[in-house]
Amino acid sequence: MTDSALAAPFNRPRTVLFIAFPEMGLLDLTGAQTVFWAADKAMSERGLAGYHRLTASTSGRLTKTAEGLSVATVRLSSLAEEPIDTIVVPGAPEILRALDKNADLIDWLAWIAPQARRTASVCSGAFLLAQAGLLDSKRAATHWAMCDMFESRFPSVSVDKDAIFIQQDAVWTSAGVTAGIDLALALVEADCGRDVAMQVARELVVFMKRPGGQSQFSELLQSQMRDGEMFAEFHIWLTENLFREDLDVDVMARQANMSARNFSRVYKQKTGRPPAKALEAFRLEAARRLLEDSDRNISQIASACGFGDEERMRVTFQRHLAISPRDYRTRFSR
Repeated sequence: MTDSALAAPFNRPRTVLFIAFPEMGLLDLTGAQTVFWAADKAMSERGLAGYHRLTASTSGRLTKTAEGLSVATVRLSSLAEEPIDTIVVPGAPEILRALDKNADLIDWLAWIAPQARRTASVCSGAFLLAQAGLLDSKRAATHWAMCDMFESRFPSVSVDKDAIFIQQDAVWTSAGVTAGIDLALALVEADCGRDVAMQVARELVVFMKRPGGQSQFSELLQSQMRDGEMFAEFHIWLTENLFREDLDVDVMARQANMSARNFSRVYKQKTGRPPAKALEAFRLEAARRLLEDSDRNISQIASACGFGDEERMRVTFQRHLAISPRDYRTRFSR
């Protein structure tokens, strides 16, 4: 997209309001703030209007984050005459306590958010939107570790436990912490076009951009969380040898310095799935990454990831993702 094909050139700067409250997550707030700051700079370089950024709280005072840094804010009540384009709501590590202590803020969100062009949450900020009634009967994303708690508290909201971010009409929600950067980049791209969003991503040295439908965290990370150190080195080796078509239980057991029988038993006990299922999951993730990031054809990717042929990979994609590799590439390729 060229600069002359910006999504919607602004007549004047659009106001992005960042909500602050005590014990909020610092990066939840500042990650998205930095994206819009860089986008405003990029638009200014093009001689175009960008973003007017405000950080506000109910008190209008310095607001201390969970990490201990205090953020200067203006009072929300002073913004009655300010035309707000976008509202961004961060989360907090102790989000249920934040809900109890910020009833006034939640009431303000319920009143003002429908008047803004769009409202977005980062991480557990989705709890605040849901408490304000802004997510009723909608899909939403939040930090993976808080999904069960969210579902229990807000049964009318459909939680997507994998998505990086989700747009539902004028409401956007994102997963944990740095996913707020992905969401902010998507908002900037929708406003300013891909060239500006790409410039911002390059300046911040981040991907442009993780698609909203991607999984929040990788198979390797999930395995580290479940297995501790016992199979850590084995999993790294596995990711480096997925291309091998001879990866059966015997080969994997030798790499783990165990008998095949003992390896199968202990691995399933520690990870909750047999080795063959784990291998398939690692291969699926590797194929997804290559479909997103590389120009290799489907057959080459199937071979590189150890599927052997395109049909076997297609069946695996259909079983796990209900989508073919070709359709996955069309949807998520960068």
